[in-house]
Amino acid sequence: QVSLVESGGGLVQAGGSLRVSCAASGRTFVGNTMAWFRQAPGKEREFLAAISWSGANIFYSDSVKGRFTISRDNAKNMMYLDMNSLKPEDTAVYSCALDTWSSIIDRRQSRYWGQGTQVTVSS
Repeated sequence: QVSLVESGGGLVQAGGSLRVSCAASGRTFVGNTMAWFRQAPGKEREFLAAISWSGANIFYSDSVKGRFTISRDNAKNMMYLDMNSLKPEDTAVYSCALDTWSSIIDRRQSRYWGQGTQVTVSS
């Protein structure tokens, strides 16, 4: 089994920055892809960014491209999302996911999810 635990959420003013982290443990497999999603109240889950095992392949949604940066540290089993120029519409629960590249990128699906961390951006 795979366990994913997010941290680093909180309250930030519009225009500010925040980093959320995801710690992976358990039977994580070599070559996995990790990703960030978010879900705001009353809205569907939204894909944000994904990063391949080596970090050579990174994919962003248009809504966060240029503002958010995804990264990972395999030695620490960690993934990060650095968020800049935050807007009130970025308010949501941010969750990390782990699976294959095709599952996440092609189908926006994942077998493994974290419980999420709340990010609130005030205007």
